[in-house]
Amino acid sequence: MSLTPGSIAIVGAAESELGLVAPGTTPTDLMAQGVMRALADCGLSLTEVDGLFTANTQQRFATLVLAEYLGITPRYQDNTQIGGSSFMSHITHAMGAIEAGLCEVAVIAYGSTQRSVSRAAASPREYNPYETPYKPFLPTSAYAMAAARHMHQYGTTREHLAEVAVAARQWALMNPKAWEKKPLTIAEVLGARMVSSPLTVRDCCLVTDGGGALVLVSAARARQMKKPVYVLGVGETLSHASISSMPDLTVTGAARSGPQAFAMAGLTPADVDVAMVYDAFTINTILFLEDLGFCAKGEGGAFVSGGAIAPGGRLAVNTNGGGLSYCHPGMYGLLLLIEAVRQVRGECGARQVPSCEIALAHGNGGVLSSQATVLLGSAPR
Repeated sequence: MSLTPGSIAIVGAAESELGLVAPGTTPTDLMAQGVMRALADCGLSLTEVDGLFTANTQQRFATLVLAEYLGITPRYQDNTQIGGSSFMSHITHAMGAIEAGLCEVAVIAYGSTQRSVSRAAASPREYNPYETPYKPFLPTSAYAMAAARHMHQYGTTREHLAEVAVAARQWALMNPKAWEKKPLTIAEVLGARMVSSPLTVRDCCLVTDGGGALVLVSAARARQMKKPVYVLGVGETLSHASISSMPDLTVTGAARSGPQAFAMAGLTPADVDVAMVYDAFTINTILFLEDLGFCAKGEGGAFVSGGAIAPGGRLAVNTNGGGLSYCHPGMYGLLLLIEAVRQVRGECGARQVPSCEIALAHGNGGVLSSQATVLLGSAPR
């Protein structure tokens, strides 16, 4: 079965509570908040939901728990867990399920209380006989290896990495929901506490609570609804589980998932108005911009320099402030999709990119392990 570009649309999108949630709040509470807000956003009711998709590090059977909590019995469910790119993968799976008639109203949800309970408790790491004995500080040390290799191979500098963090902060200052509220300079990024060389604490994502949800229906049904955003292209790939098994530390699976999505949509990187890329660490943004085709391999550092991805720059990247300054609740991919939807709808206020018709949302899971790309548009193609 091949998927049809524009056959489904996202009609509801909403965040849950973000940042540091009230004591006693559970990941399921946050998922349910997101679901109810997303349904209210599109005018559908909970009783109409017959497809449920989620992934969670704090629950083994997230779809079962969420369905029970909501009091629904979906016809189709998907608990695929490949890290932060899970939700882009869920878009692909929901597309197939709706096209096949397995469900009509699909909800994708996520929730995490990793700030409340600690990141270590929310996402315990498995023992790896090839890495654990060396006591790496994961996941940071894995991304630091990729950054160090990119610097060695292509001349990328710490200043280039800092440009990514500063741009994210500038976008975050325009987002009332962003966690970070203070301006940030390149000097402050470089002078911050070192976590795993060459990454300082300002090169690393936030640790927050949060979540959200999306509602998807067929394009035919979406035409009667408020501001549908159509799924034009999807692509996903897995390359490794452990960073020690990554084929090339400077080339991610985005080099495969991106072209898949662009080919399906009949688009190119030049058509993209907003790029939402998974910035768990500053090196991610540089790697993904290269691998998705916005610039050549090795030129990512130069591409982001001089405020090029900040407000007013050549390419609007991570307009909500990203995982570096807006919110990062463990697995961040769903929030990338929510911002992409809002940009296409024109709902982003001061940070709105003018005439945004095409948005890209790219998810990353594990230690550069799973990659998934989604292209969204204001009209089916």
